[in-house]
Amino acid sequence: MTSQTTLDKTGPEDGRPAAPSEGARASGLRGHPWFTLITVAVGVMMVALDGTIVAIANPVIKEDLGATFADVQWITNGYFLALAVCLITAGKLGDRFGHRQTFLIGVVGFAAASGAIGLSDSVAAVVTFRVFQGLFGALLMPAALGLLRATFPAEKLNMAIGIWGMVIGASTAGGPILGGVLVEHVNWQSVFFINVPVGILALVLGVLILLDHRAENAPRSFDVLGIALLSAAMFCLVWALIKAPTWGWGAGQTWAFIAASVLGFALFAFWETKVKEPLIPLGLFRSVALSAGVVLMVLMAIAFMGGLFFVTFYLQNVHGMSPIDAGLHLLPLTGMMIVGSPLAGVMITKLGPRIPLAGGMAATAIAMYGMSTLETDTSSAVMSLWFALLGLGLAPVMVGATEVIVGNAPLELSGVAGGLQQAAMQIGGSLGTAVLGAVMASKVDSDLAGNWKDAGLPPLTAAQEAQASEAVQAGVPPVAPGTPESIAAKIADVAHDTFISGMSLASLVAAGVAAIAVFVALLTKRGENAEAGAGVGHV
Repeated sequence: MTSQTTLDKTGPEDGRPAAPSEGARASGLRGHPWFTLITVAVGVMMVALDGTIVAIANPVIKEDLGATFADVQWITNGYFLALAVCLITAGKLGDRFGHRQTFLIGVVGFAAASGAIGLSDSVAAVVTFRVFQGLFGALLMPAALGLLRATFPAEKLNMAIGIWGMVIGASTAGGPILGGVLVEHVNWQSVFFINVPVGILALVLGVLILLDHRAENAPRSFDVLGIALLSAAMFCLVWALIKAPTWGWGAGQTWAFIAASVLGFALFAFWETKVKEPLIPLGLFRSVALSAGVVLMVLMAIAFMGGLFFVTFYLQNVHGMSPIDAGLHLLPLTGMMIVGSPLAGVMITKLGPRIPLAGGMAATAIAMYGMSTLETDTSSAVMSLWFALLGLGLAPVMVGATEVIVGNAPLELSGVAGGLQQAAMQIGGSLGTAVLGAVMASKVDSDLAGNWKDAGLPPLTAAQEAQASEAVQAGVPPVAPGTPESIAAKIADVAHDTFISGMSLASLVAAGVAAIAVFVALLTKRGENAEAGAGVGHV
C-alpha cells in the first residue's frame, strides 16, 4: 500500500474534487499544525477526564438517585464498554469519511450526552447516556490521532504526540482532584456539565482550524461483517473482564464469554483474509514494531491502571484522606507526566523509540515495586517519590508506543491505527483492574482469617467473613455499629494490614508485567511511514 498523501480528495479523474493548493493549506489558522494540536487536545481532554472524574461522584450519585451498588458500577462499566468495543470501527469511519468530520461529531455528541446526564433523574438514564458518551468518545479519540499524523511533519510528530499524551495523562490523573472539588463544592451534576462548555470550545476551534486530510487510497466501502465480528469479540472480552470479579474467575459464565471472545477474534481474522477492503488489514501486523507497540500499550495499561486502582483506596481508606487530599497526593504522578511527555517526544525524535520505551517501562517496574513496599504509616514524601517515578516512566511509553503504532501504519489507515492504540489501552486497563483485583481478593481471603484470629478478635461465621473480606479489599474496616472503641481499633488494624498485604502482592505482579514490557519495547522502532506526514503542513 502506498502512503502517498493528498488533502481531502485525489483529483477530478475519479469524480472527486482536487486537493487544495499548498497556498490554501498554509493560509490563516486552518490546517496549522500547532493550532490543530490545541484543538484535538481540548477534545480528548473530555474523554480522558471522564474516565476517572466520575469515580469520585459515584457515591453521591448512588445516594441521590437511590441506586444499588451494581447500578453505580454500570455508570463506569457502560462507558468503558462502549468506548472499548467501538474504537477500531470509529477509526475506520474517520479513514473513510475524514477525521475532521468524525472528530466534530464526536465532540458534539460527547458534550450533548454529558449535558443529558446532568439533567437525568434516574440511574437508568445516567447509564444510558454514559454509553452514548463512550460511543461518541470512540469517534473522537482515533480521529484526533489521525489529524495529528496527517498534519505534522515527521520530525515534529513525536513532540505533538508527546503533548497529546501529556493532556491524556494529566486529565486521567487529575480527574479525581477536579471531581472532588466539584462534588464537594457544587454537586455531582457539575462533573458532567463541565463537558458542555469544553465541548463548545472544541467545536468552535474545530470548525475554524481543522483541515480534513485523507490519503488517496482511503477505503470507500465498509466491512460490515468484520465490524460485527470484531465488536462481538471485543464485547465478550471486556464483558468477561468486567463481570469476572462478581462471577469468579473459575465460573462457567466467565470462561464462556472468554471462549466466545476467542472464537469471535478467530472468525474475524479468517474473514479479514477474504474481504476486499478489510476493517483491519492483517498485513498491518507483519510490522513487528507495530505489533510490539500494541502489546506494549496493553502491558503498560495493565501495570498503570491496575496498580493505580488500589492507590485511591489506600490513600482514602487507609490514610483517611478526603478525595481532594488523595488527588493532591497524586500530583507528583500528574506533574511528571506533564513535564515528561513533551521531553519524551524530543528524546524519541533524537534517539528513536527503543531506548526511551525500554527505560520508561524499567522505571515503571521500579515504581510499582516501590509501591509494593507502602505501609499504613508511609510518609507523603516516600509516596510522592514512587508516584513521581511512575509518572516519569509512563510518559515516554504513552508517547512512544502511540508513535510506533500510528507511525508504522499507512496514512490511509491512521484512524484504524489510532483505534488500535486506544483499544489496546482500554483492554489493558480493564485486564489490569480485573486480574490485579483477583490477586488482591485472593490474598485478602487467604490472610484475613489468620490476621483476625491473631488479633484476638471474636470468630466470624462464613457469611460474616465473606462480607468482611469484601470490605477489606477496599481498605474499609468491617466495624459493626455499636462495636466498642478498643475492638474497633483492632479491626481497623487488621483490615488495613490485610489490605496492605493484598495491595503489595498486586503491585509486585504489576511490576512483573512492566518488567516483561521492557523486553517488548526492544522490538519497537521508528515509524516506517512517519515520513508520509512530512510536508503536509507547515510548522
